Amino acid sequence: MADAARISDGEEGVNGPATAIRVGTLVVAYDAPEAQPDSRALAVEMPVNVVYGTVPYAVMMTTPADLEDFAYGFSLTEGVIESPDEIRGVSVEPGEGGLRLLVDLAPGRLREHLARKRAISGRTGCGVCGVEDLAALPTAKARSGKGPQVTLTAIQAALTALSDRQTLNRETRAVHAAGWAHLDGSLAAVREDVGRHNALDKCIGALLRGGVRPDEGFLVITSRCSFEMAEKAATLGASVLVAISAPTSLAIERARCHDMTLCAIARSDTLTVFSGRERLLLAGEGS
Repeated sequence: MADAARISDGEEGVNGPATAIRVGTLVVAYDAPEAQPDSRALAVEMPVNVVYGTVPYAVMMTTPADLEDFAYGFSLTEGVIESPDEIRGVSVEPGEGGLRLLVDLAPGRLREHLARKRAISGRTGCGVCGVEDLAALPTAKARSGKGPQVTLTAIQAALTALSDRQTLNRETRAVHAAGWAHLDGSLAAVREDVGRHNALDKCIGALLRGGVRPDEGFLVITSRCSFEMAEKAATLGASVLVAISAPTSLAIERARCHDMTLCAIARSDTLTVFSGRERLLLAGEGS
């Protein structure tokens, strides 16, 4: 397996257009007679058409960075692939009004994919648009093994490190992040995007491409934890998911179904455990 530390925070030639732009603004104070000129960095949001073979599959609104990671993570969490070696290559090309993300699947996997009927069209990181009935909601396969135990010290370290690594959000204050932490809390990968689902898919894709094992760490996300986020984490095989914001009721249900530790409302001094307490090592507890 590849060393997780080798995963980079982006690749030349894949990032494409700028991820942030600066625009002129006017700042108006309610009690001031004149507006003051200013400027502000804005996160770029761009439609990306995901294409398998020659067949368009989805239009996702994304930040146009780390798109090869996104192709791998999105393909896994959508159920298009089951392992990274089922993708033979990924390329990005300009499209009308956006980008085309061309994913070359292995022949057998492409045939299976084309036999499925699903089309989604894009909101920002929409996770289950186009699912036609409740039975079609995605469900991750059972994870092998119980997964590692994680200390609160490691979670604190990961939260601090994640904040420090959100370079695009520091500039724009408009994007989400997802990170993969080693068991000591150091971060192996961080990905950002205007869509919270996209950020997680990009992070998962980076882990797949880097050969990182799900029992070597845990996921940390800056957004609320919804059904889709819990399912994506479970699809990767992660046993611990830490969210800065609150979870939904269905996310908790899915985490419990997948025997996943779900911690949310995670702050520098406290967090709330919604499932899987047995994997957390509190102060004074042994491993």
